[in-house]
Amino acid sequence: MTDDMYEIHAIKYARLMRRSPDNFIGGDAHDTEMPLNYYVWVVSNKERSVVVDTGFNEPMAKKRNRQIVRPVAEGVKALGMDPDKVRDVIITHMHYDHAGNIPLFSNARYHLQDKEMDFATGRCMCHGLMRHGYEADDVVHLVRCVFDARVEFHDGPAEIAPGIEVHHIGGHTKGMQAVRVRTRRGWVVLASDASHFYAHMEQDRAFPILYNLNDMLEGYNTLRRLATSPQHIIPGHDPLVMERYPVARPGMEDWIVRLDADPKSGLIA
Repeated sequence: MTDDMYEIHAIKYARLMRRSPDNFIGGDAHDTEMPLNYYVWVVSNKERSVVVDTGFNEPMAKKRNRQIVRPVAEGVKALGMDPDKVRDVIITHMHYDHAGNIPLFSNARYHLQDKEMDFATGRCMCHGLMRHGYEADDVVHLVRCVFDARVEFHDGPAEIAPGIEVHHIGGHTKGMQAVRVRTRRGWVVLASDASHFYAHMEQDRAFPILYNLNDMLEGYNTLRRLATSPQHIIPGHDPLVMERYPVARPGMEDWIVRLDADPKSGLIA
């Protein structure tokens, strides 16, 4: 594997039972079970490891009525990494489920869009509907990292390392960014909440929590442009990710899968 080609692992750390009408603007006529999985991602090769998002912890799970499956730290350590030694963490956006474990990565530099910090600390947070996905303590943790010179801000597309890029999408939040990674099977795009489920992209529909609907829908086109194919786009919360991709190694079933590996035969049209 070359210096600009990576493995990608998706770590499932929590779960929430929901019905399909709760996951789409305008509801869903089928009204079936449609749970959310919560993920963090690890991008790595022999030269470097980059964590994408930090998840949330047990106290936040209790506050928000979520179920921790296995703590984020356990998943990171299972991949042979010490959270204290992680040097770079990409924050796709600052919602509690993506930026809630900042102290876990005590020596990391955080990569964030300018627009996201502006959004999370500006006038939009005066409105309850807009701040619902944010936790003040998480925002403060990242502000403290700014004052400790541990945040690298990006204004649009940027290369984090050879073969790892961030791209501003917007839509879900003002500063929502996706992560583009070169792998042996091509360019994989970690959409995070630019598309919660495969169904959002495939049906051109939107999750109910968002900043700008048009930007979210246009963002699907950006994701498709960035990825080698639509099958190279990884949604942020879809349980199908655990079904479509091979387990990282025995004993990690329904916990950690390989996204740089080819999807399981017959599971993707």
